[in-house]
Amino acid sequence: MGKKQRKPEDGPEPEGEENEEKKTEGESEEEEEEVYQVEKVVDKRIHKGRVEYLLKWKGYGDDESTWEPQDNLECPDLIEAYEKKIREKEALKRKSAQNVAAGDVAAKKRRKEEAAATEKRKDSSGPSKDGKQTKQDEKKYRGFDRGLDPERIIGATESNNELLFLMKWKNNNEADLVRAKEANHRCPQIVIQFYEERLTWHSEDDEEDKR
Repeated sequence: MGKKQRKPEDGPEPEGEENEEKKTEGESEEEEEEVYQVEKVVDKRIHKGRVEYLLKWKGYGDDESTWEPQDNLECPDLIEAYEKKIREKEALKRKSAQNVAAGDVAAKKRRKEEAAATEKRKDSSGPSKDGKQTKQDEKKYRGFDRGLDPERIIGATESNNELLFLMKWKNNNEADLVRAKEANHRCPQIVIQFYEERLTWHSEDDEEDKR
């Protein structure tokens, strides 16, 4: 335990036997001098280049705690207990900071993965990189299945012994091949108009040949 002793008051030295009696009484009083015991170490600081500890004295209030130089103290166990407590607090702070940093990294990684997954879903549901739709989409949205109104027939061709019309749609620049049978049923007037234009064109060619 650390000690802080009060000094006895100085006075004139008695002479002779009386002096001896006073000396004996003085020694007894000195032995009974109050000894201050350190209850705990409260704080630490560097003051004028040396380490000092704030000591709480046993039997005294907090307002009577005093700063004492480390070199003057005789309470190594209490000092070590205080230093250990400080080290544990610092370690806890570092661990907490590391956990916060790790949480931030994990959150950023999660947001990045979610963004990548969203982009992947967009890519799979939209056109492919070359601007073409998948075969499934082409089958689903070709011809009259696109829900567009036919405008006119641009041309005709044959595939697998089946007549197909190249149909131009209203308010759309993309033409589709449709089955002639389906066109005859859905837009007979446009089919008739196509044949009439071809007949007129052939008739004009025949007249030119006769000349």
